[in-house]
Amino acid sequence: MSTDTRGSWGSRFGFVLAAAGSAVGLGHIWRFPYVTGENGGAAFVILYILCVFMIGVPILFAELSLGRHSHKNPVGAIKAIAPTGVWKYLGYLGVATGLFILSYYTLIAGWTFGYIFKTLFQNPITFTEFSTNAPLNAFLYIIFLLMSIGVVYGGVQGGIERWSKILMPILPVILLFIIIYSLTLEGAMEGVRFYLRPDFSVITGETVMIALGQAFFANSLGMGAMITYGSYLNKNENIIAAGTIVVIFGIFISFLAGFAIFPAVFAMGQSPAAGPELVFVILPTIFELMPGGILIGTLFFLLLAIAALTSAISLLEVPVSFLIDERKMRRKVATWLVGGITLLFGIPSALSFGASDFFSNLPFWSGQSFFGMMDYIFGSIALPLGGMLFSIFVAWRWGLIGANKEISLGNASFLGIQSTVWGVIIKYICPIVIFGVFLYSTGIISL
Repeated sequence: MSTDTRGSWGSRFGFVLAAAGSAVGLGHIWRFPYVTGENGGAAFVILYILCVFMIGVPILFAELSLGRHSHKNPVGAIKAIAPTGVWKYLGYLGVATGLFILSYYTLIAGWTFGYIFKTLFQNPITFTEFSTNAPLNAFLYIIFLLMSIGVVYGGVQGGIERWSKILMPILPVILLFIIIYSLTLEGAMEGVRFYLRPDFSVITGETVMIALGQAFFANSLGMGAMITYGSYLNKNENIIAAGTIVVIFGIFISFLAGFAIFPAVFAMGQSPAAGPELVFVILPTIFELMPGGILIGTLFFLLLAIAALTSAISLLEVPVSFLIDERKMRRKVATWLVGGITLLFGIPSALSFGASDFFSNLPFWSGQSFFGMMDYIFGSIALPLGGMLFSIFVAWRWGLIGANKEISLGNASFLGIQSTVWGVIIKYICPIVIFGVFLYSTGIISL
């Protein structure tokens, strides 16, 4: 297979923006604000940032180094180190997790795209009516999926890197515009105090687990995306520097998202603890009431759509890279094939909000929806399980000597105290902590 077929990043800047785009998705701009609102504001933000650097960063380095070492997808990366045995199934788990999360993630992403026009043209349809409209959901799903396919179809440099360089700089610009506007609203300072003045008395064991889970899920870990993106890095790249920039950019975008939302929420007398409906129910109501809200709301949902697209691209690239590496497919064929499989599993998710009684109330899944089943299996089980096993594989099967050597390429100073601290965290702390997140997210334990 030619190098051109597989592809590589053209620059560190391109990689950083693509990897940041993978991490900065709905998890940062949709999920982070409502989780913060439900868990006390500023104290949760501080706890989340600590969790990102203690757990998220070490695992990110592990996944990037594993990908670059092999220049392969998750399956190929595992097989390059452990060609026989059961470890190869961990690679397949990563590929499957990325594919199936994409299948239902695209539905929410399609909603963000639809809400751009709903807000712009002031369509009065409620969120319930919107989410149960099967033809509309299917149309938005296919449109968004086609946009993702179009980018991945173009390859690593010509598609993913090129569009990441265009889309990612737009995010902070739109956010800053919305922040400036929100801060001018009467009563906005109440939201600022909620977001910046910590009250550590609200921190409980459950809060810690939620912060750990958010730190893990919001950084594209455990699904093979960072292994795949790492596989396109050259050996001279400084993984520590590039990975740290990616994480800091993600935190920055999360922080800005909260700053854009909470002042407006408090100014309009709404509750910051509205939950998942904060973005699709509460915020549209706020936009309707505030002066200039049509423009601000349209920009906000454009922002969400861009963030969703950059994450969807990375989810799609994982199985595409697998087919290119392991099945020797051409990128164009692999991209359309994965897109078709995604659509096959995505349509039931699109019918899960009342459009189909069967998919909305699965008889074999305690009456829960197909969407809920997929999110539970792959979001609550496969994702943390994959992250835990990837960290164990790097630390115990590949070994710290090999991993440290790979990370030190492009950063010789890593060998020493940095590698020792990283080794302790990835070998002992990460597996234990992620296992705790896994038990909590699956409901096995509660705090």
